[in-house]
Amino acid sequence: MKQISILGCGWLGYPLAKNLIKNGHLINGSTTSESKISILENAGINPFLVALESESVSESIDDFLDKSEILIIDIPPKLRGINSDSSNSFRKIFVEKIETLIPSIEKSTVKKVLFVSSTAVYGNENNIIIEETIPNPETESGKQLLLAEAILQKNQNFETTILRFGGLIGEDRHPVKFLAGKENLENPDSLVNLIHQIDCIRIIEEIIDQSKWNEVFNAVAPFHPTREEYYTQKATEMNFPLPKFSAQKSNIKKTISSEKIETTLNYQFKLENY
Repeated sequence: MKQISILGCGWLGYPLAKNLIKNGHLINGSTTSESKISILENAGINPFLVALESESVSESIDDFLDKSEILIIDIPPKLRGINSDSSNSFRKIFVEKIETLIPSIEKSTVKKVLFVSSTAVYGNENNIIIEETIPNPETESGKQLLLAEAILQKNQNFETTILRFGGLIGEDRHPVKFLAGKENLENPDSLVNLIHQIDCIRIIEEIIDQSKWNEVFNAVAPFHPTREEYYTQKATEMNFPLPKFSAQKSNIKKTISSEKIETTLNYQFKLENY
C-alpha cells in the first residue's frame, strides 16, 4: 500500500484515483472546484482544494503532499486564448505553474513523480515515433509540456517518469462526435494515434506497481488506421452523420510506437480497436 497524491482529479485523474483505492492505496486528490470536494470524498478520496497559478500555489499544497511517496501530475496546459507579448513569444504560463510547484515537492515526502504529458511534443513527424525520437513540438501546448518535462526530469530531489499519451478517448469522450457531419476535413490519410481511458489507467497502475521511474513512455494503442477510415467507421457505428474528408492527401503519417510500454512493462493493451 502506498499513499499517492493526484494533482488534477478530472477526466482521467478521478477514475484513476478510484482504481488505485480499489488496489489498496491511500489517495489524496486535488480539485479547483469546491463543488467537487464532496464528490471526491464520497469516492474515498481525501480531497484538497488546490489552485496552481503562475506565481503561487494554494496553502493546502503542503497538506495535499504530506506523507505521499508518489505524486501524479495530471493537469492540462489550457493555453487557449493566450496572446503573444511584445517579443512575439508566448508567456510560458503552464511552465511557470510547474516551476511554482517544484519547491513544494522538494520539501515534501514525495520521492517519485509521474507527469502525464502528450505525444504533441513530437510535432507532425512523417515517421515512426519512439521515445528516443527528438521532440519537435509545433503547438504551444506541446512546447510547454516539453519544457515542463525537462524541469521535472532534471530535479535531483525526486525521480520522474514521463508518460506521453496519444489522443484520449473513452465512453464519454470520442473525437468523432465533433467531426460527424463536417465537410472538407483535412488529412484524410493521416494515421490515428489514440488511447482509451481504460488503458491510460492500467498503464499508470503498472508503472507504480513495477516501480518504473526515471523513464519516458509513449502510450498509444497499437492500431493506426487512417483518419478517413477510422472516423467514417465510428460515425457509422454510432449512427452519426458521416464526416466528409478533403480529397487532398497528406504526406504526414506519424505513427506513435508503444513498443517500449509493451516490452518494459510487459503490457498488453486491453482495447486495441476503440
